[in-house]
Formats: sequence, structure tokens, C-alpha cells
Amino acid sequence: MIAAFVNGRIYVSFRPLKVVEAILVASGRIIHAGSGEEVRKIAEELGGEVIDLNGKTVLPGFIDSHLHLEELGMALETLDLRGVGSIVELKERVREYSERVRTTWILGHGWDQELFEEKRWPTRWDLDEAVDDRPVMLSRVCLHAAVLNTRAMEMARLLDADLQGVVRDDNGEAIGVVKEEAFELAREKFKETLSLEDYEHFVRRATDYVASLGITAVGTVSVEEKTLHALSNLEERGELKVRVFAYLDPGKREVKDGSMFGNLDVLGALGKLGIKRGFGRGKLRIAGIKILADGSLGARTAWLSEPYADANTKGYPNVSRDFLERVVREAHGAGLQMAVHGIGDATIDMILDVYSSLDGPGGMRHRIEHASILRPDQIERMAKLGVVASVQPHFVITDWWAVRRVGEERARWVYPFGSMIRAGIVLGFGTDSPIEPTNPWETVYAAVTRGKHEGVEVYRYTEYERVTLEEALWAYTHGSAYVLHSENDLGTLEEGKLADFIVVDRDPFEAGEKELKEIRVLGTYVGGERVWGS
Repeated sequence: MIAAFVNGRIYVSFRPLKVVEAILVASGRIIHAGSGEEVRKIAEELGGEVIDLNGKTVLPGFIDSHLHLEELGMALETLDLRGVGSIVELKERVREYSERVRTTWILGHGWDQELFEEKRWPTRWDLDEAVDDRPVMLSRVCLHAAVLNTRAMEMARLLDADLQGVVRDDNGEAIGVVKEEAFELAREKFKETLSLEDYEHFVRRATDYVASLGITAVGTVSVEEKTLHALSNLEERGELKVRVFAYLDPGKREVKDGSMFGNLDVLGALGKLGIKRGFGRGKLRIAGIKILADGSLGARTAWLSEPYADANTKGYPNVSRDFLERVVREAHGAGLQMAVHGIGDATIDMILDVYSSLDGPGGMRHRIEHASILRPDQIERMAKLGVVASVQPHFVITDWWAVRRVGEERARWVYPFGSMIRAGIVLGFGTDSPIEPTNPWETVYAAVTRGKHEGVEVYRYTEYERVTLEEALWAYTHGSAYVLHSENDLGTLEEGKLADFIVVDRDPFEAGEKELKEIRVLGTYVGGERVWGS
């Protein structure tokens, strides 16, 4: 296929800022970018199609460097609890939803106890009042905690489990709130009820959805066996609309005595088979291994070097230093990129200690996910090591209570995107969807404004961490491509690159900053073929 896209305002790249009138696409790649006259002439000589953009704006496709495809697909078909303002409302929403669906489990996502009028966490007894004959699991907005009704707690065998993540009252009774490992066990119990066809449905739903928002490639993380199988089946049938880079769950996990458990040693299998970063075909590639090293600020499970300002805890790591080093060394030796979730600064110290012990960590571009509380010395260390980061700017708005968590002194360390860019750290933008809104323009808006218009308190301490629109778009395109080791193919519309681009309803550089989140995608193209839009 040869096609000329002419009469447009086409942003080839954002750093440097380069704009042309037309691009010529052949065999899925950009073969020329320049004036409309010359592109039209070449297309006609080659017998190609000429598509008139009618003056519309074209941008490189967004690349979400960190989301959860199967979780997003599930969230699109479960009860949305974002913005719920009380436990009374929560119960009513669950009760109404349970009457509409006939699923075995009642699932919901997105509640935040910080918004509740009751100023407390919901409990299993609250949920029992809404539904007591089917298991109910409602994940918190951070996806590091949930509340289960009594039926779900019984099915997951968590009522009497000796796990740190099972929250208990003063009498030692489990209240139904589960965090980290306990939450993972509950989710595994639910997932046991799902078929491979269910996973295919969720992944297809998610990839269709992200394509509609102008996302042409994703880094999907914590990928387990069924999700990878579903992705492979969809790729084989040509049903993946966007490019997918999979960061796999290593399979084995650590328990208190330092031993391992798990049904499948994914990392060990990849190493034995010689499967390295980039293995795959078509739109699907294996990128590396994902480890969850701590929790979230919202659940106070992110591991800080000093106690939280609003609670007598520092949080805690989800893995030991020895376990993390074993996994990282094995992955590094096998030619697989590491993506390690690190939100608290104590966790980031541990990750950087492990990365610095490797031979040439920068060449593999090992990642830190989120990097939420980052001290200046850690920024300098990351830059020297060549460590990259996948960050989620919308956290700044969602975590409006962050100053309360960490205090005024540490507030200047919260999501320091500007300082990271100035230090030379390559950032890839993402959403952690379904945790944050999947729409890239919501993320761009958050990066540029940092909650200025929402009155987010951390803005007063970190206004200098705002990024420019040019920097935000660069991070969401070329930056994410670099983080995914794909900058030679993706991230710009330069000649030779894959023709992944979007058509939008207005030029973002001519829009006011408040208008950024209102920009709409009119068409999404992957390899020069339209996958969404008219």
C-alpha cells in the first residue's frame, strides 16, 4: 500500500520541533515527509492513494509506557467507583449493580477512602449489607488494596490468614480490607474462574479502547500466563489494533522465609529458551520482566525512608533486597529489560543499589516505574546509571492528598518530572490504566499544569516541576519509544519510521492549557492503516 497524506499540519517530531505539510507511507513506514506538492507527485508517480487532511493536525501516535491491558479490559466492564463520596453511596452503587449483572463475582474499581464523608475505610460488613450471597471485590483506585465482603474473604481463605496485608480491627478480626500480597491472593482466586476466552475478550476490549484514544503502542506490565496466551492468540488472528510490548510477571514469588512459590517460573523458562527482549512477531513483543517492589502512597504501603507524616509507619517493601537482586541479575543476564515498581524513596534506593551492581545497566535501559518520591541525590544517581523511568503525571492530580502523606519538607520530592528531564533522565509517559484515566490528553494536561487549576496542594511546593507542552508530547512519543527500546521504529514520523500517527481536532500548540484535556482524536493509524475513526 502506498498512500500520501497531504494538506495537513503534521508534527514529525517535538524535539526538535519539526512540522511538514505531507507524509508518504509505503509498506507501513514513512518514506518521505515534506511539502504537499512533492509528496503528492511521488504518490501519483507510484500509483498511490492521495488522502486530503483538509488542514487537520497530525501527531505521532501516543505510546503508553505502563498500563495493564487485561485489568483495563476488566475495568471497562466492571462497576466504576471513581469519585464516590461516601460509604453509603458505595453500598447503594454495589447493590444496584448486583441486580443488573449475573456474574459470579461482583467487581468494582476506583474508590478512594480519602473522599468518603465517613472518613474511614469501608469494611466487609458494609458490603455484606449490599450483597451477601455472591463474592464482592472492590479495588481501591491505586490497585494496591481492596475491600471484600465476607463471602469473598471466605472464598479467598483470608479471614484467618496470617498475612501482613489482611487488615484487622482491635479485636484481631479481619475487616475485609486487604493490601498488597493479600490483595494479590484474592485477585488470583477470582482469576481462577476466568477462561482463556475471557482474557481474550478483556484484552481485545482494552486494545480497541486505547486505539480510540490515539494510543498506537503500549507497554503492558505484570503480564501473567493467560494474558500472554490471549495476546498471542489475538496477534495470530490479526486482532491486535495497537503494538504491545509485554513485561511479564516472573512467575515465582517470595514468601517470608525467603523461599519461592509459584506454578510457573517464567523468567527461568525464558532464559533456558534464549528468549530475549524484542522476541515476538507482528504487533506483539516480549520486552522484559516486571517486579512490584512496594505499594502505594494512598494505601501507605509505599516504602519511605522516614515515616509518613500522617501515620506511624514507613510502609514496607514487597520483596527483599536479595530476591530483587536475584531476579534482576537473572533477567539482565538473559537479555531482558527490568521494570521495577518503586514509589517510596527507600524502595528506589534499593532498586538503584541493585541496578548499580550490574555490569552496564544503562545499556539495557532498566526501568523504574512511577518514581513517585524521588530525592535530588536519587535523580543524580539515576542519570549517571542511565536508568530510565515510566512516570504517570496524572498521579499529581489524583493524589491531591500527597502533601498530607509525606509532609511539607518532602513535598518537593513528589513527582519531580521537570528535575528528572533537566538531569537527562529519559522519561516515558504512561497512565497505569485502569488506575488513571487512559486518555493521553488528561496526562498531558496534568504534566503541564500539575493540578494548578484544581487547587492541588502539591502545586504550591513544586510549580517548578511543570513540564512544557513540547516536553510532555516528546515524553509521550519518543520518550516512551526509547523506554521500550523502540526509538528506531516509533516515537516520531521521520523517514524510515513506522507510520503510527493520529489525526486530532485541533493543534495542541494553539490551545490554551485548560483546553488540552478537551482535544479529541479523529483517526488513529498503525502502520499507515486506519484502526479507529472515520
